[in-house]
Amino acid sequence: MKFRNLHYAWIIVFSGALTLFCCMGLARFALGMLLPSMGATLSLNYTEMGFISTGNFVGYLSAVFVCGSLITQFGEKKTIISGLVMIALSMLVVSQSDSLWLIIGMYFVTGFGSGAANITAMTLVAHWFSKRYRGQAAGYMIIGNGMGIVASGILIPWLNNHWGDEGWRLGWMSFAIIIAVITGLTAMIIRNNPEELSLKAFGEESSGPEEASKNQSSQPLSRTQLISHVGAIYFMFGFTYVIYTTFIVTSLVEEYHFTEAKAGNLWMLIGIISVFSGALFGWVSDKFGRKNGLISVYLMQTCSYLLAASNTGEISLYLSMLLFALTAFSIPAIIAATVSDMLPPAEAGKVFGYVTIFFGIGQIFGPTIAGFIAEVTGGFQTSYLLAASFTFAGILLSFSLPKAAKA
Repeated sequence: MKFRNLHYAWIIVFSGALTLFCCMGLARFALGMLLPSMGATLSLNYTEMGFISTGNFVGYLSAVFVCGSLITQFGEKKTIISGLVMIALSMLVVSQSDSLWLIIGMYFVTGFGSGAANITAMTLVAHWFSKRYRGQAAGYMIIGNGMGIVASGILIPWLNNHWGDEGWRLGWMSFAIIIAVITGLTAMIIRNNPEELSLKAFGEESSGPEEASKNQSSQPLSRTQLISHVGAIYFMFGFTYVIYTTFIVTSLVEEYHFTEAKAGNLWMLIGIISVFSGALFGWVSDKFGRKNGLISVYLMQTCSYLLAASNTGEISLYLSMLLFALTAFSIPAIIAATVSDMLPPAEAGKVFGYVTIFFGIGQIFGPTIAGFIAEVTGGFQTSYLLAASFTFAGILLSFSLPKAAKA
């Protein structure tokens, strides 16, 4: 396909991937690489490390409550750019802080910006893509998450190796500068909807009016039932993935006695493998239905967490990381596609925001509870078992997802 014939919807996907690289890949998932050196320099225990992560998620959840109003008042583009600016500025302050509570406060601001940018970017698929391409489109956006993990896995150990105790500060500062540059690029290319460029959503040209009407058909759940059911499924992901991403590097360093460089290489490998996890299972959900996509992901993640909890050696640990990497960022793509399938574009953004409240609550409690359990038990095995029980609950909830949520 020649570039001049490329539908602008794929440029939107590229801008979404850049956004998620910043607001999730660097602003959120890099924390796992930064925590060991931060903890050593600032004398933080596991519970205090959990508080830092929780501050971010409280900020994220706060954004969820107002994201629908921000989109309505300012539009998608301004909401995304504002969120990215907040992230860059707050991370810059974190890089210069010695106070735990200032770091928590600024990481709250980072979380708010992340929520505003992430939720809004993901809802763009409802405007720019027909139903049969939404899972893949959302999945390709989530490539940014994995790329952020790769970047942190390369940069943070190198900085720590060359600058010692100041390495984590340079890490935060470097990420802030990178995010500021990407914010400028994103501002130039992102658009709110196809109508701004006199285009139709990608896939509508070939679907015809009959299929388009079918795609917009009403679903058997009321809006409240939809939010609570899909939200409960999303809660399970929010609660569990943060336990793994926040503490797996710490587990490698402190429980398995890996060097920070080796742990960083494994974290980077997770990022490389996870790059296409959203696109892969987004395609699965487009092809075989949202329900089957969700069940497949939660089953693999349950096995991943059980293997991490087994403490039976490095082989089990590597298999755990592989299963997690293959599915790491699939659930948000499928959830975004599910909501977009069941509602018209104008409503999908608001409802995705409401559904994300459940996800945000899960993110708040996950790392705090896991950190506390690790502090009490002296390790993370019980925390990983807890995560496995919650993803199993996600399987059960996904089984009862109505047929209307299928592609």
